[in-house]
Amino acid sequence: MVARESCVPDGPDSPNAPVPAGARRVADLAAAAANCQACELWRDATQTVFGDGPDRSRVILVGEQPGDDEDRVGEPFVGPAGRVLDQALEAAGIDRRQTYVTNAVKHFRWEARGKRRIHKRPGVGHIRACRPWLDAEIAVLGPEVVVCMGATAAQALLGREFRVTRDHGQFVEAEGGYLVTATVHPSSILRASDADARQAQMDVLVNDLAAVAAYLAR
Repeated sequence: MVARESCVPDGPDSPNAPVPAGARRVADLAAAAANCQACELWRDATQTVFGDGPDRSRVILVGEQPGDDEDRVGEPFVGPAGRVLDQALEAAGIDRRQTYVTNAVKHFRWEARGKRRIHKRPGVGHIRACRPWLDAEIAVLGPEVVVCMGATAAQALLGREFRVTRDHGQFVEAEGGYLVTATVHPSSILRASDADARQAQMDVLVNDLAAVAAYLAR
C-alpha cells in the first residue's frame, strides 16, 4: 500500500519570468517560455525546451534539465535517458502518450569538453528562475500525480531535505490537491558502474512508477 503524507512542498522565491497570466493551454506557456531570459542559461542554449504531452494529463513526469539531444531537437526526453524512461514506463504499465514530460529547468546547462557539450548540473538560482514555469504547467494540466525524477526535480518541489535515495516512492500531498512522489532519474541508470548496478536502478524506477500506476488504477 502506498504511503500518503500531508505536506506542503517548499516553494522557493523565484525571479520574475514572463509567465502569461491565466494561461489555459500548454502551447501558450511554451510560446511565452521561448523568450524567457529569467536566468543566464538562455545565452548558451540552442532553445527553450518546454514540456510535452496532452493538455490534460493525470501524470506529470519532471526531470532535471534538457540534455544535448533535447536542446538540439527542442523536446524533452528524446535522447538516451528518454529511451530508458520509455522502457520503464512500459514495464510499469503507464502509457507515455498519456503523460506530460517536462524538466525543472528548461534550458540546457553545459560545459565544453573538446567538441562535446557535457551536462552541468543546474544551480539553485536556475531552479528558482524556472519554478514559475513548472508551477504554471501543473496549474494548467491539473494532474493527480507529479513524479520527480532525480534530486534536482525532487528538491525543487519537495525541499532541500528530501533525498531520493532515502525517500523515493513516498507520496506527499501538495497544496493543489495532487500527490508528489520521487524516483531516480533515468540518466542515473546510464551512469551506473556495471550491469548489476544498472538493473538495480532500473528496478527502483520501474517499481516507483508501478506504484503510481497502481494509485491511478484505484
